[in-house]
Formats: sequence, structure tokens, C-alpha cells
Amino acid sequence: MADEIIERFEVRYLQAVDESGNADPILIASVSDEEIKRSFESIILTRTFNQRALSLQREGRIGTYASVFGQEASQVGSALALEKDDWVFPSFRETGVFLTMGYPIWQMFRYWAGDERGMKIPPGLNILPMSVPVGTQIPHAAGAAWAMKIKGRRAAAVCYFGDGGSSRGDFHEGLNMAGVFNLPAVFICQNNQWAISVPRRSQSAAKTIAQRAFSYGFDGVQVDGNDAVGVYVATKAALEKAKNKGGPTLIECFTYRLDDHTTSDDASRYRSKEEVEEWKGREPLIRLRLLMRKMGLWTGEYEKAAIEKARALVDRAIEEEEAYPPPKPEDIILYTNAELTPRQFKELKEFGWRK
Repeated sequence: MADEIIERFEVRYLQAVDESGNADPILIASVSDEEIKRSFESIILTRTFNQRALSLQREGRIGTYASVFGQEASQVGSALALEKDDWVFPSFRETGVFLTMGYPIWQMFRYWAGDERGMKIPPGLNILPMSVPVGTQIPHAAGAAWAMKIKGRRAAAVCYFGDGGSSRGDFHEGLNMAGVFNLPAVFICQNNQWAISVPRRSQSAAKTIAQRAFSYGFDGVQVDGNDAVGVYVATKAALEKAKNKGGPTLIECFTYRLDDHTTSDDASRYRSKEEVEEWKGREPLIRLRLLMRKMGLWTGEYEKAAIEKARALVDRAIEEEEAYPPPKPEDIILYTNAELTPRQFKELKEFGWRK
């Protein structure tokens, strides 16, 4: 009896393209050549942004930065499945999601330079500012999904977080609410194996993060997070289910953080070089390139052109960001409270502010 119960809670593992670039014929049939090329080009753009951001941080031109190297497939593959009316609730490491959705690149750099105006979302993009507190965006997404259901919208709330976020109380409260009210939500956990220095095995005794969904009364699926096509297929199916009143889904993208947690971290203090090197061989761009070569979609000239285009876009964005006038010091005070306190009035006068 116990074995039967355990078997019921085994999650499905989805992989459309393996590490050698071999595709599942059924899953790959649901993805167009154009979508595969968009995935490849979006990963290149994300990686180009990432590399420049790391360099800029070391030069003192932006602040602390959270690298996405190794996790691009989980972000790009899922973002490409989104539709215009869906709402996205990101954490602080969703650079690939922002860029794939068409977020202005210069604003991303402005944000990482310490200017909150970088997260002033342009009209037409349904994405919330990055959530730096771990896991707090999860109940926000559940609340938005509830509003969509009440208003009869054919849309879904999509929430991103890491394995560390899945250990927070916000995760349990948000997913429980989504299950109870059968909300149109998709929860995407990028399990990159490390919550800063805490390994996945020290966070939960559960075999997978995805299987936790069963305790809240809805589906959980684990997908190869370095397989952009597999992530796209899993996310698209979950979105369709949500919009057809099928309720929420928890997607665990099994991936790896190849860089430090942020530029203020030194991951060599808590994980081995051998572990990192092993995962480098599984990184998303290698796999997608192998697939596209077999499909006749890749050439060296094609990749070179995509890299040059991404570099040009990023270079222009950096120029625009650095030419943008800095925020006024008084903005820190002016937009903190609805009404200014006597102490804030005093502080503003020190800035030379006049009402």
C-alpha cells in the first residue's frame, strides 16, 4: 500500500532534447523552426548582456549583479511561451525573461546601476519589477491569478523563483491559495541546485521540488531546465491548462547556476570545481546548437551574425544607460510615503528642495 501511495506522487520528467541534441519526435513536432531559432538568438542576447554586466560590475560602472549563466534555457524557453495578456512575477535573476519579453535593454543596465527607474515598466509589458526579497512575489502572483479568475480574463499569472524560494513560507502560502481556488497560475522554480551556499539536498527531503504541488492539489512537472525546447513545451501546456480552467501547475526546471550567486559571492568556497565543470558540458547553448545543426537550422555564419547583432544591441544600450541623467537625491524621500513627515521635510531642505 505504501509503495502504491509513493508511486502516485512520482512526477513526470520532461525532456524534448537530450545533451547530444537528439529530439523527442513527438515533442519537437509541436515547436516551429522559427521558435527554435528565437530561443537560440534570445539565449545569445541574454548571455551577451550577462557577460557585459559582469564586466561593468568589475569596472565599477554598475552595482552588485546576479548572473544567469547556465540558466538561460529555463528563462528563455518559458518566456517564449507567454502571451501578451499573461502577467509575470519575477525574482532578481530573471534577466533572460525580461529580455525575451522585449524589455528595454538600457533600462536593465540602469536598474543594475542602482537606479530604480530602470524598473519603470513600459506600457504594454505585463511584467512586475524584480523582487529581491526571496519568495515574496509568489503570493503576489496568486493574488493576481485570483483577480484574473474573478474578472473572467483568459490569462495566467506566471511566477519565477529559485529552489531557495521554494523553502520560504511565501511559497507554501501562495501555492496553497492557488490550489484551493483553482487559480490560473504557473509557478516556475529554477532549481539551480544552490540557494546561495545551501545545496538543494539540505533544503528538503522531497525527491523533487515539483512533487510538492500534489500536496496543494494540483499538477507538478519536472523538466530538464537546460533544454529550452522542453521548457517551452512544458510552459505552453501549463498556460493552456490554466486558461482553460484546469488550475495551476508547478514546473521545476532542473538546471544549474554556473556562476557565483552574485558578484559579491565566491562559490568556490562551498562547491567543487569538478561539479561546475560537469554542468558546463550540459549548458543550454551547446545543446540547442547541436539540435539546430541536425535540423539544418544552424551555420557558423548564422551564429556569428546573431552574436554581432546582440553585441551591437548591448553596446548601444550601455551608451544610452550611461548618458541618462542620474536620479535626484530627494527622490529617495519624495516617493517613500504617501504624505511627507516633518522629519522628511527637514531632510528635503538639506537637499535644497522647494515644495
